[in-house]
Amino acid sequence: MPWPVEDVLALFNLPFNDLLFQAQTVHRQHFDANLVELATLLSVKTGGCPEDCGYCPQSVHFDTGVEAGKLMAVDAVREAAERAKAAGATRFCMGAAWRAPKDRDVEAVAELVKAVKATGLEACATLGMLNEGHAETLRDAGLDYYNHNLDSAPDFYGDIITTRDYQDRLDTLARVRNAGVSVCCGGIVGLGESRLQRAGLIAELANLSPYPESVPINHLVKVEGTPLADQPDLDPLEFVRTIAVARITMPRARVRLSAGRQSMGDAVQALCFVAGANSIFYGDKLLTTGNPDVDADGALLQRLGLRTGKPEPKA
Repeated sequence: MPWPVEDVLALFNLPFNDLLFQAQTVHRQHFDANLVELATLLSVKTGGCPEDCGYCPQSVHFDTGVEAGKLMAVDAVREAAERAKAAGATRFCMGAAWRAPKDRDVEAVAELVKAVKATGLEACATLGMLNEGHAETLRDAGLDYYNHNLDSAPDFYGDIITTRDYQDRLDTLARVRNAGVSVCCGGIVGLGESRLQRAGLIAELANLSPYPESVPINHLVKVEGTPLADQPDLDPLEFVRTIAVARITMPRARVRLSAGRQSMGDAVQALCFVAGANSIFYGDKLLTTGNPDVDADGALLQRLGLRTGKPEPKA
């Protein structure tokens, strides 16, 4: 049943206690409320991207000090995956700064996927827009998830990115879905959007058919040199509301705390878990931005009495 934007906005507008109670109720109906997935993200090809996403330090359009690199070697990726597994991760995500990979790029990443799968971890990749046949190549290598975020509501998208349009993103998601690969798709809040536009993003995600199995909610990380470097801070409780609304509208998805956790503090992260988040990016770095260190994460989860593992929706 589709979610009209007005209905999603009505959830955002609920009293905070009522919203969290509803989100926690939905979460408990569908998941073990105290189990959190640990996912690790590695940049396997950094910088040099021709896109002009206003938040991204990897764009060639902005001077952020990020230098373009080549695709990592298979052995280096395998070692990183083994370290991630030893640290407790169950999913290993690989990011490459391409607008759209070429056939040879996809074939090279397929070898990286095989190396990750050989360690026993779930494999996820985010490589930009996929052309015909690319999702099948990655699937055949063993890819479990493909990440391609919508970023924002359709009516705000052009304020942030001009080098591709919203339909391009939807087309890639359709190729991934049609190939039988699970979809990881979320967005970024704190870009300067209104609450109505945050509701528009969540509605767009919830109305994908089916909605994504994995929904990363990113908080803008402001990077010097990008157009959004001086964007005013989002109210942290608005971020918690976004997590709660994602949980209510996509009850069987893994909702992930992604970029921006470093600036949240323990109390806000704890509220996000109450609101239904059951996955975090875990490790030292997310592509090019910092992340809370592994020891601090472990200590927080322990203080909250949360266990780590692979949350599966209840039958």
